[in-house]
Amino acid sequence: MTSRKLSVLVVASALSMAGGAALAQQQGNADAGKQKSSMCAGCHGIPGYRTAFPETYTVPKIGGQHASYIVKALQGYKSGDRKHPSMRAIAASLTDQDMADLAAYYATTATATAAK
Repeated sequence: MTSRKLSVLVVASALSMAGGAALAQQQGNADAGKQKSSMCAGCHGIPGYRTAFPETYTVPKIGGQHASYIVKALQGYKSGDRKHPSMRAIAASLTDQDMADLAAYYATTATATAAK
C-alpha cells in the first residue's frame, strides 16, 4: 500500500470515528427529566388511559423503558418517522437534551402497564 493511500485511509477512519462520536446519545439527567415530565404524565402516567385521537388505543406506559428506546422514539416523532399527531407535536418542542433527560427519568421509574 502506498504512503498516500495509507494517509487517505487514516484520515477517512478518523473522520468516521469523529462522526460516530457526534451521533452518540447525549447524557440525560433524571432529575431534570422529572421536572420536564408533566406533559408526558397527562397520558402516559394514567393507568388504563385510552386515547381517542386519531384512533382509540391504550397509551403505553413508559416507566422502566430503556432510555435509548425512549430517545429513539421521540426522535422518530420529531422527524416524522412515527406518525401519532399528538406525540409529533410534543416531540417537535423538545431539544435533544430534553429527550435525553426525559429518557433518563423514565428509565429510572418503575415499570407500569396499562390496566386492561
